This record gives sequence, structure tokens and C-alpha cells, in this order.
Amino acid sequence: MNKKLLEEMNDQINKEIFSGYLYLSMAAHFMAVNLNGFSKWMQIQAEEELEHGLKFFEYLNDIGEKVTLKAIEQPKTEFGSLVEVFEEVLAHEKFVTSRIHLLYEIALKENDYATQMFLQWFINEQVEEEKNATEILEKLKFVGDSGNAILMLDRTMGEREAD
Repeated sequence: MNKKLLEEMNDQINKEIFSGYLYLSMAAHFMAVNLNGFSKWMQIQAEEELEHGLKFFEYLNDIGEKVTLKAIEQPKTEFGSLVEVFEEVLAHEKFVTSRIHLLYEIALKENDYATQMFLQWFINEQVEEEKNATEILEKLKFVGDSGNAILMLDRTMGEREAD
């Protein structure tokens, strides 16, 4: 594997694990304000992100490349409204999408066909991640400050099951 691609793949492990930390921090925030359904949704999201990091970890090992783990940045711990949180979720998922595209572009340039195939799953996954964040954000914008609607959404969010 090309040195630049290997560096970026190792960075992606870090970014995926950070994503898990960020969503756990959001889950803690929601628990603190008694929105346990939103907290559960974020906890499952955090688990997915950690699994994504492990996929990169395992792939690099499978192809005989060295995994280099780096320090994980501390996520923020203070959050605003539900709308603001999900605006942040959507922005973060768009950032992750840009990272996956960067990795794919490097793999394409280097004719690294195996890595291109590996990354295809993540390209598809990011379409789903952005779609989910957008749908939740739009619902939150629609209901505004309606306590009853927020509690109904909280109940719905709590029905999420891990894949």
C-alpha cells in the first residue's frame, strides 16, 4: 500500500473512534436531560462508529500493513438544543464522508483495487448516515419546541436496535 494511503487509513481509524466518543458524549448529554431515547440512539451510533474503526484496523492487518494508533481527541461535552446537536451530527457525518472520498481518491490514483473495494462499503454507509441525520434534523425542525412532539420523538428514537 502507498505510504500516503496507509497514513490516511491509520488516521481514519482515529477519526472513526473519535466519532464513537463524540456520539457517546452526546448520549451522556441526552441522559442528563432525561431524553433517554435520544441517548439510546446515540449509544448505538457510537457502537457503529467504533465498529467502523475496527473494520479499518482489521483490513490493514489483513493486507499485512502496520496499524498505528494515535491519541483520541476529547469530544466536546456541552451541547445546545436538539436541532443544534443534530446539525452537528450531520456536519460530522459530512466530514466523515469527505474523508472516505479522500481515501477512495488516493486508492484510485494508486490503482489499489482491493482498497477501493473495501472503501465501497463505507461510501454506501455514509449515504445512509447522512440520510438518517438529515431525516432526524428535519423532524426536529418541524416540531420546534413542542414538548409533546419531542417526547414522542424521544420514544421513537429509543426503539432503535443495533444492527
